[in-house]
Amino acid sequence: MMMPLNIMIVDDSLIMAQKLSAILRTLGHEVARVCHNGVEAIQSYPICKPHLVTMDITMPEMDGITAMNAILAEHPHAKIIMVTSHGQEAMVVRALDAGALGYVLKPLTADGLEKAIKRAMDRGTQKKVALV
Repeated sequence: MMMPLNIMIVDDSLIMAQKLSAILRTLGHEVARVCHNGVEAIQSYPICKPHLVTMDITMPEMDGITAMNAILAEHPHAKIIMVTSHGQEAMVVRALDAGALGYVLKPLTADGLEKAIKRAMDRGTQKKVALV
């Protein structure tokens, strides 16, 4: 079992944000904050300093990849996984190339989310060590 994490959820869908919150709490994690678009995510990240961010790719005002790039520019140690729908493979590749530590496909399952979080936390540690 991994240590409980504070996780910031970024998703414009209220239903998806609620589902993510419920799954994360079931897995033993805390929800640091729920943001409904990329602009809110950029403003909230330095305030709540989450261990991990789940970032929807497609959102109004600012998409998840743009928001992730802005967060990583200011906070290079941020750990972000993308939440995406089937059919967005090209965007997932762009997100991974830009610094996302993984992704999880909708519809979400607790098992799939837990695996993505573990991989992201492991990759984040390796990535930071490799950069030193």
